[in-house]
Amino acid sequence: MKRQSSDPSQANSALSRRQFGKASAVAIGASAGFHFFPALANKRLEKPTLAAIGIGGKGNADNKNAAKVGFEIVALVDIVDIKKLKNVARRLKSVAGSRDDHPDAEFFSDYREMLSQMGDKVDAVMVSTPDHHHFHASALAMQAGKHVYCQKPLTHGIWEARQLTQIAKQTGLKTQMGNQAHANDVMRRGVELIRSGIIGKVQEIHAWTNRPIWPQGFAARPEKQPVPDGIDWQQWIGPAPWTDYSPHIAPFAWRGWWDYGCGALGDMACHIMDLGYWAMNPGPPQSVRATQSGATELSAPINSIVTWDFGPNQYSAADGFKFHWYDGYVNATFDRKKWQLEKHGDQYNHPAADVLDGQDFEKFGSVIIGSEGKMFFRRSAGWVITPDALAADAKSVPKTLPRAPQQNNYGEWISAIQGTIDQSESNFSLAGPMTETILLGVLAQRFPESSLVWNAEAMEIQGRPELTKHIHREYRDGWKIDV
Repeated sequence: MKRQSSDPSQANSALSRRQFGKASAVAIGASAGFHFFPALANKRLEKPTLAAIGIGGKGNADNKNAAKVGFEIVALVDIVDIKKLKNVARRLKSVAGSRDDHPDAEFFSDYREMLSQMGDKVDAVMVSTPDHHHFHASALAMQAGKHVYCQKPLTHGIWEARQLTQIAKQTGLKTQMGNQAHANDVMRRGVELIRSGIIGKVQEIHAWTNRPIWPQGFAARPEKQPVPDGIDWQQWIGPAPWTDYSPHIAPFAWRGWWDYGCGALGDMACHIMDLGYWAMNPGPPQSVRATQSGATELSAPINSIVTWDFGPNQYSAADGFKFHWYDGYVNATFDRKKWQLEKHGDQYNHPAADVLDGQDFEKFGSVIIGSEGKMFFRRSAGWVITPDALAADAKSVPKTLPRAPQQNNYGEWISAIQGTIDQSESNFSLAGPMTETILLGVLAQRFPESSLVWNAEAMEIQGRPELTKHIHREYRDGWKIDV
């Protein structure tokens, strides 16, 4: 499929002064990868300084929560310069809020320039950008010795997740993925109960969501529109393939684009699959398969079912276990005129009746099936264990996981930075492999015709070399990074 236009950054080989600054910042960040800063990982910081990358929407909420637990926000990065934007749409008002909340913070449109110019004035970085920037922002920050909090999914690509895991291990920096419920006591207690064997050896896990509620299933790009003053579209595209500006991409609808987001699975699985994945600590899956409706060359599916096969471990059945994922409304369609999903009925994908055992799927997000019983779980509410006789045994299961301060994942991250704990529980050693697993499911959604057998060591799909470009994609000129 031909693109509407070529990337204008390729039209002139001469670098402008600003482009040269960006290229220099990349070189600085990349070269830092060859001499990490392990001493900074254990530096005691009473009030760590923070650079916020992405300050609208979720970024605005992240900034507020970071400030509440004790960070001093000294830099703000966003492709929207609200002071230059003539018409501030509803979804961009939170960008203005972040600027107002931190009037003394330095403002940048390019995080590479921020890292280059701010240097040791920044102790930590919070990444709340669209998915396709997560890897570059986090990797460059860690290579520059900054602790990193990155929103979920940890990365846009499988190779990227592996690299962030390795950089975090090499540097010893304090890391956290933004799946906030990971810090809740009910989540940690659920993990302890599953690992205790209260429902027996795990045979299957099912997790589901009503997402997407944003546009997915489109087969052609929207019409090109002029880039509004105050929006740096070149920087928004960043390392990803070029597409002309349209409000049908940003600031909200990018999640449904393969090039920029990871669909409903990438968006929600880091939350909803968290209990089962964390409890099982399963290692890489052996294979993954998907069925879906509505996926195109451009867009993630309107709905899907994904199944991963995992080998056995101490918590599973002798032959391993299966992890099933369900997303999307069953009878939804994409309306191109409105550029939105239209629901035809109110039922979204969920497990079959024999899995649910009479439980209302709308009250839960996952069920873990063991040889002796089941645990139905919702991250905001807790669990139900069946049969009832097993639930009585829960009181005797000891606590084995540390609890987060005030059940707050921002507080847990700053505690790690300040040295009162070693690491956040959702640090990149857990978040990286979980993201790899989820993104293998995203790959299966794109190629649903057969089971994909995963060679984790080689990072390749067995017998499918043509899929390698989707595991580790090429970046636009000026965005290549050494790791």
